[in-house]
Amino acid sequence: MHILVCVKQVPDTTEVRIDPETNTLDRSSAPAIINPYDSHAVEEAVRIKEKVGGKVTVLSMGPPAAVEVIKRCIMLGADEGYLLSDRAFAGSDTLATSYILAKGIEVISHKEPIDLIFCGKQAIDGDTAQVGPGIARRLGMPQLTYVKNVVDVDTAKREVQVHRKLDDGHEVVVSKLPCLITVEKEINDLRYESLPNMLRAARYQPTILGMTDLGADPVKMGLKGSPTSVSRIFAPSQRGEGEILKGSEQEIIKQLVQKLSQRAI
Repeated sequence: MHILVCVKQVPDTTEVRIDPETNTLDRSSAPAIINPYDSHAVEEAVRIKEKVGGKVTVLSMGPPAAVEVIKRCIMLGADEGYLLSDRAFAGSDTLATSYILAKGIEVISHKEPIDLIFCGKQAIDGDTAQVGPGIARRLGMPQLTYVKNVVDVDTAKREVQVHRKLDDGHEVVVSKLPCLITVEKEINDLRYESLPNMLRAARYQPTILGMTDLGADPVKMGLKGSPTSVSRIFAPSQRGEGEILKGSEQEIIKQLVQKLSQRAI
């Protein structure tokens, strides 16, 4: 069983700031971390490996500094990692990003066929939840999104059974392998890193692949391959404090109507 997990380096959104002049995220204002949803994807992949055997490979796209995210995955129990890094990838939107990652997965699968792909449900810096499904579509494989529980992986039947999260419950879905799964945070609890994994991660250097290594079309990546762009980003205005109206029912209604009228609501 060869399991691949797509991971992303993101700014810690609890500390990130917005540049008022450029209306973009000031990524230098916050430390870079592994996307939280992706951490749970790695954890689930490692659990399946421990149950049925096999290997876990992680794949990320980003600047050279993103090797730290891959090392973090090695600490969590992944076996090897690949980083897709090239100036040609800069400015890629979700469509172009899914293309680049899909080309990277094809390169890896040529060396060793992939049975299962995990992605986090979404990245906390974009919140689109589009890249995972985009990869599945480009690779022509089934996609199981918003998964909160992997019930069983049957290597003999080449099947996986999952629970997909719904607003009012969950649905049970069975898919043939290979397939792609995007996970919710509730799928598992993250383990503590073991000392052997920490020592291995400190020495580990992932394989770095560029545009030429992928045999990718430059027109389908970067700004050229991105039909969407972010024109403006801003922090929501602070809400004022609430007000409690006191008095009898009729008095409260009268006060409320007056206040609504004053605000032309």
